[in-house]
Amino acid sequence: MRVLLIASSAREHAIADALSRSRHHPDIISVCTTANPGIRNLSVSQHVQSIMDFDSVLEIAKKSKPDFAFIGPDDPIGGGLADLLASIGIPSVAPKKTLARIEASKGFARNLLRKHGINASPLFRVYTSMERKDMINFIDHDLKGAFVVKYDALRGGKGVKVSGEHLSSVEEGIQYAKECIRECGSVVLEEKLTGIEFSLLSFVSGTQVVDMPAVQDHKRAYEGDTGPNTGGMGTYTDANHSLPFLSKEDIRQASAINRHVAEALQEECGEPYRGVLYGGFMAVVDGIRVIEYNARLGDPEALNILPLLSSDFVDICQAILQGALTEELVSFEPLATVCKYITPKSYPVSKEQQGQLVTFPEEPEQARIFYGDITQHPDGSLHLGGSRTAGIVGIAPTIAEAEHIAEELCHQVSGPVRFRSDIGTAALIQKRIETMRALRNANK
Repeated sequence: MRVLLIASSAREHAIADALSRSRHHPDIISVCTTANPGIRNLSVSQHVQSIMDFDSVLEIAKKSKPDFAFIGPDDPIGGGLADLLASIGIPSVAPKKTLARIEASKGFARNLLRKHGINASPLFRVYTSMERKDMINFIDHDLKGAFVVKYDALRGGKGVKVSGEHLSSVEEGIQYAKECIRECGSVVLEEKLTGIEFSLLSFVSGTQVVDMPAVQDHKRAYEGDTGPNTGGMGTYTDANHSLPFLSKEDIRQASAINRHVAEALQEECGEPYRGVLYGGFMAVVDGIRVIEYNARLGDPEALNILPLLSSDFVDICQAILQGALTEELVSFEPLATVCKYITPKSYPVSKEQQGQLVTFPEEPEQARIFYGDITQHPDGSLHLGGSRTAGIVGIAPTIAEAEHIAEELCHQVSGPVRFRSDIGTAALIQKRIETMRALRNANK
């Protein structure tokens, strides 16, 4: 058994770890943007290069003859790497390019939901040309001045700007919309929602959909959800696979939306979606809304979810590819997880600490350390990159216990680094609970 893993971050270290626990003991051939030491230790061979050099990736695939590929990052998925691998007889646990538009085009995603009667979007409009007067009228009158501007293509998680956070006026929003249209041909303007965000990811094979535990991500750089957005400073899950601020009905709605979207994609594109469908949701006053969709495992979400997977990950991947995915194939431990990301001190503002030494504690049984942007020198020492360094995950029967484990390990990391101590704490979670309670009680 051989698996080709396309990798760029700690997400793929977690994927490699899950694959390596399989009864099939697969040989992992990894193609990585950096010499990730965690992935290298789990691979029979590691190729460090651009993962967007598809000709080179195909050559590696032809020589290694994997049984299947697992494509982790968004850019190669959106760029159609799964299509190219399929053309040489290698199936991928990742959607083909036409299906990956669910992430690669915000406009496609919104229009898909509307066309197929999935009533989970905020108010929105897609513009392919600058219609200044109509845009201002839509923002001022329909959206009451609370709006979001979305770049209609992949932009490394940095394409969305929100009024009152990134945009201080309608004029700034119009200027950003103009920039989006100039660069990618279209822009999405939509309603700014009030509520609490969460993620529900599902394994998908056509219309067969199996959910993973719900996760909450914290994208803001600093304590108290302040500062600029990042790729994610940490995440948590609960032992019941829901979240403390969500009701059973919230999870049911999000799950149903994922299923309807998988069905809509198959109907729209004429072929099955095979991979991971990542629903980014917001719990609002009267239910659940879709913020966005991704066509992959999330980072940090994968770091929380995959260590809890008690069934065989290779079996799940093969079932996805063969159209044989069932609920019985997928099981997760009834445990909570808290992930806190170690980053350079200056992240995400600058890369001052790049290249400096960092050391980690031993990994205890109730925790995982997944390496991200980090390099290992020939003497075995580890050195910081410019982005998120490593995700440290505590695993325990309760969120409080998991948070304590992750926090203790983070304090044992030595080097010019930082992390958010508040992620997974009772205080931050209680704030979410009270926000949702106040929001929904006000509607009664």
